[in-house]
Amino acid sequence: MPYMMASGKITKGNTPLPMYILARLNTNGQGISIANDYLDLKLGADSAPLKAKIDAAKAANKKFKCAVTFPGGTHDLWMRYWLAAGGIDPENDVDIVVVPPPQMVANMETKTMDAFCVGEPWNSRLVNKKLGYSAVITGELWKGHPEKAFTMRADWVDKNPKAAKAMLMAIQEAQVWCDKPENKQEMCEILSADKYVKAPAADIVERAKGNFDFGNGRTLANSELLMKFWQEDASYPFKSHDLWFITENIRWGKFDATTDAKALVDKVNREDLWKEAAKAIGQEAAIPKETSRGVETFFDGIKFDAADTGAYLNSLKIKRA
Repeated sequence: MPYMMASGKITKGNTPLPMYILARLNTNGQGISIANDYLDLKLGADSAPLKAKIDAAKAANKKFKCAVTFPGGTHDLWMRYWLAAGGIDPENDVDIVVVPPPQMVANMETKTMDAFCVGEPWNSRLVNKKLGYSAVITGELWKGHPEKAFTMRADWVDKNPKAAKAMLMAIQEAQVWCDKPENKQEMCEILSADKYVKAPAADIVERAKGNFDFGNGRTLANSELLMKFWQEDASYPFKSHDLWFITENIRWGKFDATTDAKALVDKVNREDLWKEAAKAIGQEAAIPKETSRGVETFFDGIKFDAADTGAYLNSLKIKRA
């Protein structure tokens, strides 16, 4: 979203609104959930078993509906990647619709959609209400994948550097706190409040601890695929990850193929400010040595090398670009 705003893709009058990414807020922690109507398919990371049902629905002029939270946003990209990896064209074989996260479960209950991709606790809540199951958690698609970002208007940060740094320091300290196992229960109780997630802490806490009940008989206990906030460089805004987001949006036509992704990332990503804030809170040892996390490997064997985004796009069978 910050790159779309900075490029004028989603702003009023398509006027670019300069933005800065100051930190990654988390890695992992999202999921793709399916209605119980498809429980017999026992879907997992491989979406291919769903293709016959989607083709049948398409032939009957009733497209399979997949809900995401924002066009070109992370949930849209995870859903598209998962479908395409199984030979399902997200552009033509299904309808991708936008639904706010708190409304996902209700829409599944009224059978107005067949699948959704969203962050927790809505996948867990769907399972607890016995309305569907999680086919996959996104850490299974790409272990340690980047997710939300702490983003601010560039003009505000430039005019208020001390305040921006103080906010970033507070975010980083909160991330350190949230990753401590002894704080998980309190974290989930805070989040359960009406002014935040507005869901029972019981629907949040298990997956926050790495315990996953997929709702179809599959479980994971103490999994490394839980949402991470600080550990394993979760907070650092790697430029290589931002390049993947832009490249994947080029894949689906949200950005032009001629986009200078590196120049755009260099303008928006403020890893320099992250480093300053980390030093200020005594976390200098947590600063990575590189702006790239290296070559990333997806569950289907596809690799992304930020130094050669063209090779990544060429390796993908289903795409618009």
